[in-house]
Amino acid sequence: MKFDVKTYLNQTTNAAPLAVFRIAFGVMMCFSIIRFWYHGWIETLYIQPKFHFSYYGFEWIKPLGDCTYLLFVICGLASIFVALGFKYKIAIITFFLSFTYIELMDKTTYLNHYYFISLLSFLMIFIPANAHFSVDNLLRKKTYTEVPKWTIDSIKLLLGMVYFYAGLAKLNSDWLLKAQPLKIWLPSKYDLPFIGDTLMHQNWFHFAMSWSGALYDLTIPFLLLYRKTRVFAFVLVVIFHVFTRVLFPIGMFPFIMIVSTLIFFEAGFHQKIISFLRRVINKVSLRAQSRNRTSITITEKFNVKRQRVVLPIIIMFFCIQLLFPFRYLLYPNELFWTEEGYRFSWRVMLMEKMGIATFKIVNGKTGEFFYVDNKDFLTPFQEKQMSFQPDFILEYAHYLGNHFKSQGHKNVQVFVESYVALNGRLSRPFIDKTVDLLAEKESFKPKHWILPFTDDIKGL
Repeated sequence: MKFDVKTYLNQTTNAAPLAVFRIAFGVMMCFSIIRFWYHGWIETLYIQPKFHFSYYGFEWIKPLGDCTYLLFVICGLASIFVALGFKYKIAIITFFLSFTYIELMDKTTYLNHYYFISLLSFLMIFIPANAHFSVDNLLRKKTYTEVPKWTIDSIKLLLGMVYFYAGLAKLNSDWLLKAQPLKIWLPSKYDLPFIGDTLMHQNWFHFAMSWSGALYDLTIPFLLLYRKTRVFAFVLVVIFHVFTRVLFPIGMFPFIMIVSTLIFFEAGFHQKIISFLRRVINKVSLRAQSRNRTSITITEKFNVKRQRVVLPIIIMFFCIQLLFPFRYLLYPNELFWTEEGYRFSWRVMLMEKMGIATFKIVNGKTGEFFYVDNKDFLTPFQEKQMSFQPDFILEYAHYLGNHFKSQGHKNVQVFVESYVALNGRLSRPFIDKTVDLLAEKESFKPKHWILPFTDDIKGL
């Protein structure tokens, strides 16, 4: 059957799945903000550190001191407004900007699911997620039963890409042929009830988890799309993410993915959820009951304003997302070793990397030198992340050089002696210790001062 773009863009579908997705997204994001605040991570990650690692090109984004708490309040309130569908357009733009600012404040906290949330919230700016079952409906006394089909399909596409690209990334020799890094991580879970002693030390189980993880990521988007396998696929989603949450401290990501995949279900399922929520609201609030008695015009289709502008933006967005994870092909060296092009490419939990980095401050003229105690400048978490990531090492070297220059030191040069162990291999030298890192500049070019990786990891 020939696919016609114009016909597809004119297709509509029930608005209920988009409304449920909006509510679930807002609630999950609000809970995430509260959880982050409750654990004291705003203080320990953004306020206490003396120095913050920045993303290249975004060095101007820094924590705001005590006002960082206000930023989280704004983000949390915006997520509540998104869930309610109240002033939705302003709310989702505010959430996207505030959350992305939080994400960019310190590179040390990078997680794939933070990146996913930023992308998803950006996409939601252009989608009428408040067309149905929202406070905005009550205010304008109008609701919509249908939305353009592409609005829901775009969310499905983004979710599918996250899974599928994560699966492609697992098609490498370390993951499939050595069961690394699961062979390192799983034995540490020996204290888990029932399966800790019996499975976590078994070699076959390490390989079974590696292969099944790759197979899951590669197939789950298609199983969710096909109606006859959708329930089975969702059961797999729940089992997979609950199990990974038990094994690894990966925060809210498993629950976000579980809730997000509900959008693949038929409209009838989502209509039942909305009917249940209506009953709960009516029982809890007499005011809500009175509002339900007010006349609300039911309009069949929500027409996206300025669709000719919106669609090119979304097409460009997905083109970038399709190509961006492959930028590592522009670099000549081993990706897992140099990490050039590693972030923002859905490479989830593929490495166990440990390092040690000792910095030496040298007077370039006299040769006098002294060593830096990293604990004087970095938190333990920052030091751990810095020790095996080249761009962290370079940025920290510049920070040290500028710091000691400001203290009156002359002819400052910064050298580092570093060793890194990757996926069970023996620790080996990582950075050329003869290179003055203060003289090197950050760029998108390959970093010549990273020592070669002498092993071979095959795969995508």
